[in-house]
Amino acid sequence: MLAFVLNDGLMKILFADWSIYQAIFLRGLLTIPLMLFFAWKAKQLFVKLSSSDWKFIVIRTLSEVGAAIFFLSALAHMPLANVTAILQVLPLAVTMGAAIFLRESVNWRRWLAIFIGFVGVMIIVRPGMEGFSVYSISALCAVACITVRDLTTSRLSSKTPSMFVALITGIAITVLGAVMLPTVTWKPIYGSHWLILIISAIAIIFGYLFSVMAMRYGDASFIAPFRYTAMLWAIIIGILLFNDWPDQLTLMGTTIIVATGIYSFYRERLQRVAS
Repeated sequence: MLAFVLNDGLMKILFADWSIYQAIFLRGLLTIPLMLFFAWKAKQLFVKLSSSDWKFIVIRTLSEVGAAIFFLSALAHMPLANVTAILQVLPLAVTMGAAIFLRESVNWRRWLAIFIGFVGVMIIVRPGMEGFSVYSISALCAVACITVRDLTTSRLSSKTPSMFVALITGIAITVLGAVMLPTVTWKPIYGSHWLILIISAIAIIFGYLFSVMAMRYGDASFIAPFRYTAMLWAIIIGILLFNDWPDQLTLMGTTIIVATGIYSFYRERLQRVAS
């Protein structure tokens, strides 16, 4: 979470001068060679996978690309803490997705927690109110894409190397930036930009790799609550880099989401102990 939020904060700085597509393209020029090297050293660059694994990788990659478009669009126009707060509903969304698509058991208490959690999202988004931003909808679309990504990641077999999956993701995001470059205006690149890009590239590599490893080798319901630490990092980084302080409604909505998510996690543990 720290790696992802640090990358988000640094990319938001770049968005003040560049389009999101120039930023992710240039970041990709740095991340792809590093990821290729790591994959080669780990002997995970050329792998033979089943058709089922390839199917899940394709779905995961498309979801990641969609998440990048929606999330970065929101990030460019909203405070870091607000965007991150909306993404805090992701563990609840993953629980709901696992119940619907993976047939995991979810009792009425957890469904109620999911509903209340989404009420918290509405408090942050504030539809129809003065603080509403259309880019809040973009952040919610990113949540949907990331939910699909996480659910498909958990379906990958143990024979699929984590670095290989992370590499495919990085290449896809970079290709997205390259394809969209003709639609935007290319802006000058200065020395400070490269420093920010290098730090961002290192952060996103660790973010990709750790997220894949966690979703594949850990229990989804146990891992999900750790996403809430992103809000703490977002507030700290938002204050340090942009002097953005979250307002009361954002903090209230976030508190509701975190509380219901932790309760949902608690109920899941009780259910497993009972079984």
